[in-house]
Amino acid sequence: MSAHCCDHDTPQAETIVNLPRYRKILWIALIINVAMFLIEIGAGVQAGSLSLLADAVDFAGDALNYAVSLAVLASALAWRARAAILKAFSMMGFGLYVLGAAVWSVWHGGVPQAVTMGAVALLALVANVAVAWMLYAFREGDANMRSVWLCSRNDAIGNVAVFMAALGVFGTGSAWPDLAVASLMGALALHGGWTVLRQARGELGEDAGKDPHGHVH
Repeated sequence: MSAHCCDHDTPQAETIVNLPRYRKILWIALIINVAMFLIEIGAGVQAGSLSLLADAVDFAGDALNYAVSLAVLASALAWRARAAILKAFSMMGFGLYVLGAAVWSVWHGGVPQAVTMGAVALLALVANVAVAWMLYAFREGDANMRSVWLCSRNDAIGNVAVFMAALGVFGTGSAWPDLAVASLMGALALHGGWTVLRQARGELGEDAGKDPHGHVH
């Protein structure tokens, strides 16, 4: 899930081997994540599943991450850090929303449709595995490139969690498995957002301490 594994910076263009291929893969990943965001938003509302809605926003966060990577691929550290701060606040806002919605659902929510949850979770798993497979060739690059691949791999693990929640809902006839997974995703988003924010603020401070030639004062 992007909440805890996508807190990376975009690598500098000169550090990337086969930059055109890397850029093309980022575009494909962006399109897949936007498509899955739209699918899961619709399915989450229709099925009454908070964990699907949480995973949908997770896809949106990943799409934003890939878009930022494409936009600032060769940008200065300060701009990349500012983009990370924007993402951090988005992640924390998402986390607060999901946790609040989970608390509200304890008293007012119904039992989600397990079959829809499971089917969409499997589709999301296929999407994330496909992205992880495309990024696999870059897993041994620098730390930034490796983290992009790890992000997609861990998102696939999150999809398995949503599928298990669907099985739990189906087996128990209760919304608790759905709420538990959604709450976990919300908590991870808060933690991940705070981690990204701290790192980005540190990088802004580091960049401010350099002269125009990149030397530290």
